[in-house]
Amino acid sequence: MKILVALKQVPARDLPVEADAARAWIDESSLSHEMNEPDAYALEAALQLKESSGGEVVAVSAGQARVQSALREALAKGADRAIHIQVEGEAARGTDPSITAKLLEAAVREEQPQLVLTGLQSDDTGSGQTGVILAARLGWPHATLVVAIEPGPDSVRVKRELEAGWFQHVTLPLPAVLTIQSGISRLRYATLMGIKRAKTKEIRLMEPPADAVGGGLRLTGLAEPRRQRQTQFLEGSPAEQAAQLVEKLRFEARVL
Repeated sequence: MKILVALKQVPARDLPVEADAARAWIDESSLSHEMNEPDAYALEAALQLKESSGGEVVAVSAGQARVQSALREALAKGADRAIHIQVEGEAARGTDPSITAKLLEAAVREEQPQLVLTGLQSDDTGSGQTGVILAARLGWPHATLVVAIEPGPDSVRVKRELEAGWFQHVTLPLPAVLTIQSGISRLRYATLMGIKRAKTKEIRLMEPPADAVGGGLRLTGLAEPRRQRQTQFLEGSPAEQAAQLVEKLRFEARVL
């Protein structure tokens, strides 16, 4: 079974971010980047399927030249090949899931995999729509929030996580697109041997289709959240604090 895994490179988590001079996107000049964590779970699911049922895992990512570091990480963990769709500007940011889906569609139609796996959402924009739009463009069946996969010769049975502890089992004909739920398994680390082997594995450069860039959603501005609440410490004796609290509730909060 050939499995294509869509990966996105995002700014490293827990780093302070600021808007750029135009306030149209974040200032990435001083940020480091890493593989999107939800996509790492999709990669792990693909590698486990390969180990249990055989086949090939192909990692694909659209973006600037730096996304090859995320692809190398995927190769070091066990992916067989990688595809880098070379794009710049708005398309490289991945802020429009419909544009990202168009880019991925071109790679999928060339590779003709039996399964396409994506993460639940990206850590930067969090739209959670790329896998669904990709399935619609391909005309393939799809399932989201997948927590278990049982492949068959012509179909795949998946377990989906619903709300309030409920699950759903669905059987889909192949080929299909699956969006993998985060946290379904423990992520593996790249071994030293895997890192060495990754240097010899192929990363194929792919030009985007002419109609896949331009248009679509455009982020026009960023704004910091407004501070609407603040903590105040009341001083004095308990009776004085109580009086101050009543006064604030009556005249500031106007709830008395």
